[in-house]
Amino acid sequence: MSERPVIEQEFGVPIAGEILDPARWTKTALKKLPPPGPIDWQTIFGRRAPLIVDIGCGNGRFLLGSALARPDHDHVGIDILPLVLRYATRRANQRGLSNVRLAAIDGQRFVADYLAPASVREVHIYHPQPFHDPRQAGRRLLTPAFLAQVHCVLEPAGRLFLQTDNAPYWRYVQKVVPSFFDWREQTGPWPDAPQGRTRREILALRRGLAMHRGWGTRKDLNEDAVRALLAKLPPPTFDAGPRPRDLDEMERE
Repeated sequence: MSERPVIEQEFGVPIAGEILDPARWTKTALKKLPPPGPIDWQTIFGRRAPLIVDIGCGNGRFLLGSALARPDHDHVGIDILPLVLRYATRRANQRGLSNVRLAAIDGQRFVADYLAPASVREVHIYHPQPFHDPRQAGRRLLTPAFLAQVHCVLEPAGRLFLQTDNAPYWRYVQKVVPSFFDWREQTGPWPDAPQGRTRREILALRRGLAMHRGWGTRKDLNEDAVRALLAKLPPPTFDAGPRPRDLDEMERE
């Protein structure tokens, strides 16, 4: 009689894949990044394949689901928090995923220093930190300069996916992101994960928070057009509103 597969759940929602016998585990951590410069992903993955980048991948829920559903795509997840990244790494290892790599680094530095122009098929950013303290507004990820860098590293028909439960952040997204991308708002849950692509999304929905989602295809912009956009688009200096402390604390548990 065969053993039943081990399926992880989080808040009652299954995490994609099953935990394999340890003999089939992989090693997915990029423990030390090379000096700044475009990374040769073909060497790292041992093949040439479309590249998916998850910035702020957290505990890996979206990344795992995408890697399992699209074995013909390579996936890179990054997060600045080593603790949550350890969960993502362990889960990817336990599922024997050879098309996943994970690294501890901030999104701005990773995109600027390690991704070559036109080298990425998709960039996913779910729940970027809104930084509710106005003194920390300069740390927000989605600046015009960062969006220009994302635009640069994406393939000509590459796509950017965004999601947040912070309404002021979303209003800012609506103002600036369509300048770089042919933008569409996702009016309902992502079809592949109706209960939530991320831990944060699951928690926010259970708290009754509105979820804001959208995606866009890279516009064909030359360098002069991008420079003109950077000169006129506003920085993310919006008021993010009060911090949802109970939700933030639950997410860290």
